[in-house]
Amino acid sequence: MSVQNDPIVVSASRRTDIPAFYMDWFMEQIGKGFFKTVNPYNGYISHIPAAPDDVHTIVFWSKNFGPFLRGRFGETLQEMGYHLFFNFTLNSSQPLLEPEMPPLGFRLDQMDELSRRFDPKMIQWRFDPICFFQTGEGMIQNNLGDFQVITNRAAQAGIFRCITSFMDDYPKIRKRINGLSLSGFTFVEVSFERKLAILLEMEKELSDRGISLFTCCEKELLEALPVHSRITKSSCIPNEVLMQLFGGELSLRKDQGQRTKQGCGCNISTDVGSYRLHPCFHNCLFCYANPAGSSLSNQSLPTRRLIS
Repeated sequence: MSVQNDPIVVSASRRTDIPAFYMDWFMEQIGKGFFKTVNPYNGYISHIPAAPDDVHTIVFWSKNFGPFLRGRFGETLQEMGYHLFFNFTLNSSQPLLEPEMPPLGFRLDQMDELSRRFDPKMIQWRFDPICFFQTGEGMIQNNLGDFQVITNRAAQAGIFRCITSFMDDYPKIRKRINGLSLSGFTFVEVSFERKLAILLEMEKELSDRGISLFTCCEKELLEALPVHSRITKSSCIPNEVLMQLFGGELSLRKDQGQRTKQGCGCNISTDVGSYRLHPCFHNCLFCYANPAGSSLSNQSLPTRRLIS
């Protein structure tokens, strides 16, 4: 029996890609009526009630909704009485940065399919992170090349929220790059002024298609934008939006477990993923979640799912 008084928002998940790799596990826990989670910092174990009456909304995060869509997991959850919201990270085709991603065309088709099956208002597109990098050839490159293409498809799909940020070059990421022996590869930090210019260019491109731009954890950039800019702070877990979509009452308190000082606008939620138990197999070079110096294969999944 549930002891949860107020319905919660379940985040699935910042720590891994559950829709791509772990939906069988997720549905098993839903069937049990609870999730057992381990705090990644202090090891504290929590039992999270997960019956429909306990959960206001499930927020799914993914770079690859293919397995989720093929399994019709969303429809099953809705039939059980759950509300759903989606954070779809869809970046340019850049195999060096995101080596295990399906081709861009496949992912754009997923965006279309997701918006057809579910209300586009339930979908946020995350173009995240923006990366600049240098290879052995010496030329500085970035992953902005397909932004216009993705913008056009998002607009056609009826999606009107885009969230972005610039890559943070954590020591763990540098250690991973060194461990993978990528000859001559390094991430490049571009100037503050260039970042501002990029955001304004993105805003213009998006606004022409009716899409608003939000920044994730970019407080200094946000404060430096000109007064005419309508770029605002994002909430990847946007409880006010969830209440507008699905009714009910949710706390608008900020999630202090996130980077609020850097400009994170997420409201409080409960994440049910695990860095350790649910490793992500996308092998993105800029990922802060996977172990440094590692390259993971989804052959190690109990039941392998194709990623496309």
